[in-house]
Amino acid sequence: MGTPADELRRELTESGVRPGDEVIVPSYGTPDPAEAVLLVGARPVFVDIDADSFCIDPVAVADAVTPRTAAVVAVHTFGHPADMARINEIGDRHGLHVIGYGALEEPTAEIARRQANAAYLDGKLRGVRTPAVSPGVDHSYQSYVVRVPGNGRPDRDAFARALRSRGVACHVPVQTPVHRTQRFRRELWLAETERAADECLALPVDASMPRRELQRVVSACNALGGLLQMAA
Repeated sequence: MGTPADELRRELTESGVRPGDEVIVPSYGTPDPAEAVLLVGARPVFVDIDADSFCIDPVAVADAVTPRTAAVVAVHTFGHPADMARINEIGDRHGLHVIGYGALEEPTAEIARRQANAAYLDGKLRGVRTPAVSPGVDHSYQSYVVRVPGNGRPDRDAFARALRSRGVACHVPVQTPVHRTQRFRRELWLAETERAADECLALPVDASMPRRELQRVVSACNALGGLLQMAA
């Protein structure tokens, strides 16, 4: 079985992407889409994300289209679907192939439980910005990603350390945007991508979590969030 980049490479090739073409990809997330573009000899063009969904921003996609653009890879991020309707419209207008990337899970009891856990956290958490969900979208919460207020990365990282010391498993979902990694070093500023990399933290929302564990997450976050708000 190939890697995700290999599978996307095949899809790009089947879509007619050739060496020298440009393919629009997000920088916030895994490097797989950009790696796949390189594998077919094309050039990844990194664009910004939507601040709420963390998915590729259709406005940024439209602004990045050039005569060399052949395709767009729209990544479904953390279980929130990309805005395929708007991106497909851009693709139709410019004759581009649009590829949705990342698992969109079919409804299951496990997903329903994750959604219920996410709803509980949405209603209880204070001092962090809970995930935004676009109207009409079914978010599967593969990751429950909040924004930590304050002074960006230093406060977010301190918040994460404090949560772990209280027994709450958490992690930074994207440490470094792909366009700033050694492999893809590009001199560009993607404001929402940078802000998300500095502010975001993934909290546990597993389907198997009992209510007492969710309550532990809420208690720890709310205490720390209150301190951050008072310090701001």
